[in-house]
Amino acid sequence: MVASSSDRTSNPIRSLLGLGFWVQGFRCFPWMAVNFFLKDSLNVDPSTLQLLQNSANLPMVGKPLYGVVSDAVYISAQHRVPYIAIGAFLQAVSWLAIAILSQSSISIFTMSLFLLLSNLGASIAEVANDALVAETAKQPMTSSKKAQSSSGELQSFVWMASSMGGVLGNLLVGFAIDRFSPPSMFLFFGLLVVLQFFITITVRESALKLPKSQSNVGIRAQLSELSAALRKPEIMYSVAWFAASYSIIPVLTGTMFFYQTQNLKIRSSVLGISKVFGQAAMLFWGVIYNSGLKSVSPRKLISAIQAMMAVFMISDVLFVKGVYREMGVPDSLYVVIFSSLLEVMFFFKILPFSVYIAQVCPPGCEGSIMAFVMSAVALAFIVSGYLGVALASYTGVTGDDFSGLPLALIIQAACTILPLYWSYFMPDDVKSKTTKKSK
Repeated sequence: MVASSSDRTSNPIRSLLGLGFWVQGFRCFPWMAVNFFLKDSLNVDPSTLQLLQNSANLPMVGKPLYGVVSDAVYISAQHRVPYIAIGAFLQAVSWLAIAILSQSSISIFTMSLFLLLSNLGASIAEVANDALVAETAKQPMTSSKKAQSSSGELQSFVWMASSMGGVLGNLLVGFAIDRFSPPSMFLFFGLLVVLQFFITITVRESALKLPKSQSNVGIRAQLSELSAALRKPEIMYSVAWFAASYSIIPVLTGTMFFYQTQNLKIRSSVLGISKVFGQAAMLFWGVIYNSGLKSVSPRKLISAIQAMMAVFMISDVLFVKGVYREMGVPDSLYVVIFSSLLEVMFFFKILPFSVYIAQVCPPGCEGSIMAFVMSAVALAFIVSGYLGVALASYTGVTGDDFSGLPLALIIQAACTILPLYWSYFMPDDVKSKTTKKSK
């Protein structure tokens, strides 16, 4: 357990992290509205949509800087909670501004700026939340086995909180998109993060009972510690391979969104249900991992997920060619089950990897290390999105012509298999590493 039952009632860390990760998962609600707003109101094409989607994630790449600042710069003797509040505030400003401006007229450039601001706020909040999880996992335990259980349990808790936020967000957006305007949905989420901001500022960090660490060590010293930690082979090689396993895959999210809505005429409510199914799968994955997979080698687990992703991409080829349709499987059913599972499989790998990194992360720079990992993943996703735009262009896929989509999906599946040949960069036995370290 992370703490005794009496500690849980007096320590608000689970409530704070639960709210933070739940809101993080619920961000799918306004972002689905953004996709439809860009397609229907601003009339963007698939490549432009995917470029905007990925470019808006650029603030995520700055996570190491936010992590270093949160580790080194204290605000009113606190270095986690204030950054969560700042992140919520920036998100509230951006989404409320988008809600107001999009009711009259808003340019793609202006909207892109506010989406960047929103993701900046989300990045800062996520860094602080991830650091809290990592710090809590560093609390002393009576045995190394108990410490590993504590780390995995809290990681699974926040994973499930994020998944539940995603389930609710996608369930609501599937029906709200047909009944409310996108500006109304932007306004709703803006008010939600305003509420998160006011709840967060009522929490004192001293009540979280975090492990004591050096205070105000300075940004330069923190950068030095981060650099030393990243030079450790078990961190450096693992992060490099993990990021490469994403960046080498040319994702086709914008293209598939247009294919499903324009070509197949899939309703928004079906897409919402598809997202809900995917988030439910993520929630179920968190339960399965926490109950029986924590002892499995991260290399074997992540490699198995990577291979399964390639299988699902080949299945998408059959779907686009109409094979399943000829077998009597409705397009909507395939989108709800198989397309949603492929989408969330990209994130399945993050849970075992984040547990591993939390275990090998040196004390004192948890925020910086976790931020660097998520920054590397964010950059990998951006590169992957740009490669997807290039692949769509190479295969001749446009908003009206999807004849080259099967070839694009085959190339995508081949690229997904490639990282398996370098999976030895990941450690094969985390238990032995953490046990040695604790002796």
